[in-house]
Amino acid sequence: MAKRNSVSREQMRLIAKALADPRRYEILKQIGAADVASCMDVRGCQSVSAATFSHHLKELETAGLIRIVRKGKFADLVLQRDVLHAYLDHLGKI
Repeated sequence: MAKRNSVSREQMRLIAKALADPRRYEILKQIGAADVASCMDVRGCQSVSAATFSHHLKELETAGLIRIVRKGKFADLVLQRDVLHAYLDHLGKI
C-alpha cells in the first residue's frame, strides 16, 4: 500500500473551509467522478457566473484538493485523491 501524504494544520484548515461551501463540495464530487474533468464540462453544470466558478476552483486548488492542468485557454481539473485521503485519515484520528 502506498504511503499517503500528510496534511499540515494549515492545509487542514483550508480543506475544511473549502469543503464547508456546498457548491465547492458539489464541484469536488463532480471532478472526482471522472479521472480528468474538463473545466468547461464542470462549469456547464454549475449555475454561477464564470467569476464565481473561478473563485470556487481557486479555493479548491489553494486547499490542495484539485490540480488545474492548463491546455492553452482550456483546462482540465484533477482531484488530488492523496490529499483528500490524508485529510480523511487525519479526521479519523479525532
